[in-house]
Amino acid sequence: MPAGGARAARRPLLIGLTGGIGSGKSSVAAMLASLGAAVVDADAIARAVVEPGEPALARLVEAFGPGILRPDGTLDRRALGRRVFGDDAARKTLEGIVHPAIRKRTWDRIGALMAAGSHPAVVWDVPLLFEVGAEKLVDQVWVVTAPRAVRLQRLRQRDPDLSPEELERRMAAQMPLEEKAARAHVVIDNGGDLEATRRQVEAAWRRHVLREEGSATRQGSRPGDRPGDRAGSGRRTGAEGGSGC
Repeated sequence: MPAGGARAARRPLLIGLTGGIGSGKSSVAAMLASLGAAVVDADAIARAVVEPGEPALARLVEAFGPGILRPDGTLDRRALGRRVFGDDAARKTLEGIVHPAIRKRTWDRIGALMAAGSHPAVVWDVPLLFEVGAEKLVDQVWVVTAPRAVRLQRLRQRDPDLSPEELERRMAAQMPLEEKAARAHVVIDNGGDLEATRRQVEAAWRRHVLREEGSATRQGSRPGDRPGDRAGSGRRTGAEGGSGC
């Protein structure tokens, strides 16, 4: 039987999963995968398109020189970051090379999963969903939140070499998490323990993916409702079992 039972016989629900840096989006993606979702990881695709042998990496070397490579031929992301930091023209060159490759691979993968219909939901795990206007391309937006202090602590643990200034710069580069939460169909509060997060994820899965009647949901969260389809509507709360931002 396909993952998710009878729900998989219908078109899979395409979920855009996003959040703020350090909010724990990957943990929620893993929980959704355990429930039967297929997960398309935007960060993993971004890494894959610049691996040795990929056309995008060759074009980056042409544009920025061999100094962006490590001795083993892999991309030195920090060297590339230094090369484009503060240089708008260089950044646009980088984006012009990498973004089309990422888009093609992403939508090839999503398209194949949607056509196969073997999963009740396809989850596009993407940090900058709103920032690039891609919320219009999905059926629902799920946003993972956590308090700012918790997010900063996680980031310091993940990469202790990052300076406080760099952490602040990375946070400032994204849309405020409160604004993302206000525009979401489902908000998952990941500021506490993982079991509390899991309960919220499971409740949202039952309500929006399996479409079980009677599952707790907050006003403004409707299955299949695209963010762009309700022009003029107010805040989109919908955190099953959790609180909005």
